[in-house]
Amino acid sequence: YKKSLDIYESAANSLGLFSSPCLTKVELMLTCKGISDRDALSKPDPCVILKMQSHGQWMEVDRTEVIRSCVNPTYSKVFTLDFYFEEVQRLRFELYDINNSSHNGLKEADFLGSVECTLGQIISQRKLSKALLRPGGTVGKAIITITAEELTGNDDYIELSFSARKLDDKDFFSKSDPFLEIYRLNDDATLQLVYRTETVMNNLNPVWKTFKVSLNSLCSGDHERKLQCTVWDWDSNGKHDYIGEFEATFKEMRGAIDGRQVQWPCMNPKYKVKKKNYKNSGIVILNQCKVIKMHSFLDYIMGGCQIQFTVAIDFTASNGDPRNSCSLHYIHPYQPNEYLKALVAVGEICQDYDSDKMFPAFGFGAQIPPDYKVSHDFAVNFNEDNPECAGIQGVVEAYQACLPKLQLYGPTNIAPIIQKVANSASQEVHTKEAMQYFILLILTDGVITDMADTREAIVQASHLPMSVIIVGIGNADFSDMQMLDGDDGILRSPKGEPVLRDIVQFVPFRNFKHASPAALAKSVLAEVPNQVVDYYNSKGIKPKVPSEYQSSRQFGP
Repeated sequence: YKKSLDIYESAANSLGLFSSPCLTKVELMLTCKGISDRDALSKPDPCVILKMQSHGQWMEVDRTEVIRSCVNPTYSKVFTLDFYFEEVQRLRFELYDINNSSHNGLKEADFLGSVECTLGQIISQRKLSKALLRPGGTVGKAIITITAEELTGNDDYIELSFSARKLDDKDFFSKSDPFLEIYRLNDDATLQLVYRTETVMNNLNPVWKTFKVSLNSLCSGDHERKLQCTVWDWDSNGKHDYIGEFEATFKEMRGAIDGRQVQWPCMNPKYKVKKKNYKNSGIVILNQCKVIKMHSFLDYIMGGCQIQFTVAIDFTASNGDPRNSCSLHYIHPYQPNEYLKALVAVGEICQDYDSDKMFPAFGFGAQIPPDYKVSHDFAVNFNEDNPECAGIQGVVEAYQACLPKLQLYGPTNIAPIIQKVANSASQEVHTKEAMQYFILLILTDGVITDMADTREAIVQASHLPMSVIIVGIGNADFSDMQMLDGDDGILRSPKGEPVLRDIVQFVPFRNFKHASPAALAKSVLAEVPNQVVDYYNSKGIKPKVPSEYQSSRQFGP
């Protein structure tokens, strides 16, 4: 029993390092006013990209949907950010006009300008409006307004599935193209857009896609709060026709939790006055309402989820001959090399979350005894049946002992090692429980040669309970590696399949040469708790309750 208690204590201690405690999550909602027309005939199709500054670089966080033919868009997309009180979090909202239906991101888009501010400014004002700075630095006419809401203790999400039947027909030659908007009535009587569905073309009995919103953004946690719901007939010129509206509350919506339908007549007040035997303009139906509990990283760890930590070390010839003091693999009697520093910094934290403290360690890119064939996934202890080393210290010793026996070679292929760990992680998927999450730390000195295979391997791994951390050792040009870290766009396999979630974190060790090991570890591990939570939440896997897996655990001395 003592052993598992130690895990909690060390977990609690090192979590302090993980999360300079994220005080709260914040939801941001956007509207823009006064975007200029593209030309006399066409209006813009605006989209906003949110970027955050990290180590001096602007990284994309997320983007809104594109709203067609619209100069005053109100976006349905909600940005959710962690708010750190002790850090200045610089944000930049970039406004683009997305030409034609180019899916490959911003290649075909016109950059209209941006607004910069800090998250703290938005939170302290609750609502921040700023004029757009145009590309040349001149102030534009357009104004972006950002509204912030804190996600308080209640961070449940609600999943809703709406449909409608017998809606009024607003189009002469075809049927209406309906979409539904849900607005929340605020305490100050203003309306805040909560969600806008997609448009179902040419259909008076539409079934809209299921969507998720936080309970907080739907009704500020108040189940009786009025929600104004409006059905529109979409028009390509942006002038949508009004079909009708109804008022609802979350309390009414909860009626659909056990699969019963909840229905509202969709009313057009003008028709009600004008037409004698007017009944309604259609019926809107809520087919299902699900409450999704969001769990935290600690919930999973305390429910017994183990972090399985694996190391892979680059033994290609570009590291230099280990006997030479210029080599990245040189073993100095008093001064650990960069490989060892990075391994210890990251490993020491991961080992807090792993009860058996046994870590598989692999090498790649060397010719190995006895027959000196090149291998891209050999056990550093040369025991293929059991590549595990006892503790981080065991990995360090195995690394030092294997160096004289290897012939450094090439090329630098990392797909085989990602696949090896993915095989272990895929065994875990079948349990449908949050028991093991895999972290692969790859230490490499250079640009990888099997980029296409690596992209494919990462896309496949993004469906599994695993994350990949790559630390670049030495002074090579690592610009290709940044592409694997999906922060600045979406990583795709060579066939074009996108990653399901961003699971790769890349940092060059040289950025942390003069910083503490804790700074390196914090930087590479910062995203791991969210990756763990995102994976299990997306699969609907709940944390185990601590008592389930060890009911007799005693909290006594």
